[in-house]
Amino acid sequence: MRALARPLLSSIFIVQGAKQVRTPDPLVSRAQPVTDRLVPLVKRVAPKKVGDRIPDSTKTLVRLNGVAQVLGGVALATGNGRRLGALVLAGSLVPTTLAGHAFWQETDEAARANNKIHFMKNLGLLGGLLLAAVDTEGKPGVVWRTKHSAEAARRETKRGVKLAKRDAKQFAKAARREAKTAARVAKGELPFN
Repeated sequence: MRALARPLLSSIFIVQGAKQVRTPDPLVSRAQPVTDRLVPLVKRVAPKKVGDRIPDSTKTLVRLNGVAQVLGGVALATGNGRRLGALVLAGSLVPTTLAGHAFWQETDEAARANNKIHFMKNLGLLGGLLLAAVDTEGKPGVVWRTKHSAEAARRETKRGVKLAKRDAKQFAKAARREAKTAARVAKGELPFN
């Protein structure tokens, strides 16, 4: 099922991402308000080396978003880096949705309804991408394995301590028996074999 679902989920991102890379101009005017808000914020929050490399040009940012969608879509579709690809797509979907489907800003009822449908569709895609990002294909993830390894080690240590205590008690009991027997032999109460 995963082999079918991942390419289906990623297909829209690959197609639209390639379109954004080739012809970003139709999207620039819609993306401009979002980039005008997000770019200064990211530059303030990001480390200086990263912040200095973020382009100010909305056209360049639209193209970079398209590249991220193509690469993330291919990673998700092929299964090579599928979880990272899903996260990249989820990250690129947020500004895309805010820029392309801001239904709350529409004054025309038909345009508002259309953008609301696309906004909700993108929320559904975001949910699918988040599921794909955490899908370990039935294999435990690193966090689960680490936690359970630590618990198993704790249980084994506890069991080892219990066994050591039991063995020590048995050894002490046997030693006391041997000491009593040796004392009785020494007193001549028992014949020495």
